[in-house]
Amino acid sequence: MTPAIPTNAALDTASVTALLERGRTLATPVLRAAVARLAPPMDTVAAYHFGWIDAEGRPARGDGGKAVRPALALLSAEAAGAEPATGVPGAVAVELVHNFSLLHDDLMDGDEQRRHRDTVWKVHGPAQAILVGDALFALAGEVLLELGTAEAARATRRLTLATRRLIDGQAQDISYEHREKVTVEECLEMEGNKTGALLACSASIGAVLGGADDATADALEAYGHHLGLAFQAVDDLLGIWGDPEATGKKTWSDLRQRKKSLPVVAALAGGGPAARRLGELLAEDATKSQREFEDFSEEEFAARAELIEEAGGREWTFREARRQHATALRALEGVDMPGRVREQFAALADFVVVREG
Repeated sequence: MTPAIPTNAALDTASVTALLERGRTLATPVLRAAVARLAPPMDTVAAYHFGWIDAEGRPARGDGGKAVRPALALLSAEAAGAEPATGVPGAVAVELVHNFSLLHDDLMDGDEQRRHRDTVWKVHGPAQAILVGDALFALAGEVLLELGTAEAARATRRLTLATRRLIDGQAQDISYEHREKVTVEECLEMEGNKTGALLACSASIGAVLGGADDATADALEAYGHHLGLAFQAVDDLLGIWGDPEATGKKTWSDLRQRKKSLPVVAALAGGGPAARRLGELLAEDATKSQREFEDFSEEEFAARAELIEEAGGREWTFREARRQHATALRALEGVDMPGRVREQFAALADFVVVREG
């Protein structure tokens, strides 16, 4: 793993964990109630995806994810001077959209594992993964709009825009896999859409529900957008060099999928012998079928990872994560909020970029 990114937050790990747990505790009952509205068997399939039951339908305590988005939604409500509970519908709506995207992405990417167990399409089939994803997206709008307030309408508008940008990012990501050259700027735009858009919405939706003006919401969105770029930069590092025990994915995961992630794109842009050799290998890889590619040995993937590092892609991505982390924190400077809430935003930013999975 890369060296730790310097942090600024005053809170310790236990306090950040408590913040994440608060989001999970307040949002989960409302999330479960929303999922229970789905017609069978979609309710069961969704419950499996969220880790509430196992593949046989027995109650489970699976890994439901980091819960960063719900934590941000509740914290943003406090930034607007509202109670944390004000942000709960926003937290649930964002989680529904996030999981809609995971269900579809897993199928499109052919990922067989998520959170250390088989993905929905692997267990229940592609059709259910598509249907349940669609249903979760529809539920997100329901959860917000049934509040019946002007603030809920504003929040729904922001969530809808974020969702469209998220889908734009996924489309860009897929198209880049089949292109020989992708620029660093294109990669950052794609990741800003695919990851940054929903984190930006998470960081502002609670404030909108709490009555914040657009200037405040926009500043919080900027924080979330840059935090999303930092998050994705770290994710890209983990996608190549992460420990499978921590990530829940195979070794060299992104290389196996031929993803044009930041370390790869930055390495190719760096020039020099390692970049040229990497480019030659990736061009050869592009002519192979996925079945041929999946038959590569561990040594072949390791050689590509070594070239990426030698060409500077790993170090560049690490520095970009630091830069985006700092930019996210600067976005909060113009927002009037309690000092405790500001510290928690900073602590969550640190948590997002200093992780192993």
